[in-house]
Amino acid sequence: MFDHLNSNVKPRVAIAGATGRVGATLTTLLIDDPIDLVLLTRQPHTARLPEGVIPLAVDFKRADTLEGALRGVDRLFIAHGTSPEQVANEIALIDAAVAAGVHHIVKLSAFGPATRLLPLAWHMEIEAYLAQQPIASTVLRPTAFADVLKRAGPLIAAGSWTGAAGNGRVNFIDTRDVADVARIALLEEITANSQRAYHLSGPRAWTMKQVAEELTRLLGHPVTYLDCSPIERREALLSSGLSPLVTDLLVGLDRMFRESTLAETTSTVSELTGKIPRSLTEWLTENLDVFRA
Repeated sequence: MFDHLNSNVKPRVAIAGATGRVGATLTTLLIDDPIDLVLLTRQPHTARLPEGVIPLAVDFKRADTLEGALRGVDRLFIAHGTSPEQVANEIALIDAAVAAGVHHIVKLSAFGPATRLLPLAWHMEIEAYLAQQPIASTVLRPTAFADVLKRAGPLIAAGSWTGAAGNGRVNFIDTRDVADVARIALLEEITANSQRAYHLSGPRAWTMKQVAEELTRLLGHPVTYLDCSPIERREALLSSGLSPLVTDLLVGLDRMFRESTLAETTSTVSELTGKIPRSLTEWLTENLDVFRA
């Protein structure tokens, strides 16, 4: 699969979003590969980067900085944080990659149906744009990251947390499994203008009640999930001081949980990595301090 990495010319791989959950893990995985690894950052002088990584300054408002940073890059990984600028910034990166002659873009997207809900709607718009460009692309569509449960850490430590997921099921995935697949997608040989999409999930789906039962077992004290309506959920989040944007994102996530739109179990992680994806129980066990008082 990686025969090209044995040549005298090292491929250059760029990561946009190296400080995010997947990007940071992916950077660590790629350090020992025979590649030139560069990280695109808006603040190269303050970014804390691993030894041997090349930081390159970019400004999403200036296409020349993006194209200059990507000149000579063979493969680009894009993982933009959720924000109102996400669509414009990712499209700017895609345009710069095409102009600079990048051969392959791997984009971190999201699993789910056609929807108006954010950020899925943003990812769909970016994917549609990428699909029209003369460049090879691979889209990674993970289900819900297990890390979203950390938001409820203090509440779970106190014995209960509230949401609007009802009895819906969700298949949580570990960030490390997504990063493992991202590495493979970046380094594998593909044909020019290839277009791929990998649907990534953990090994099983859970209801929130089942997550609460697992937390009860692991923590040794009762943990309860309290269900409410989406309207009640939105009012409570706004009352807690969250912005309307973040509130809508969280209520939308609960809606997808409630409708089991992220419940599918795929074999993709196993087929690509040769390993069973990490379970939610493993993730909870490793992060149990987050849920302790």
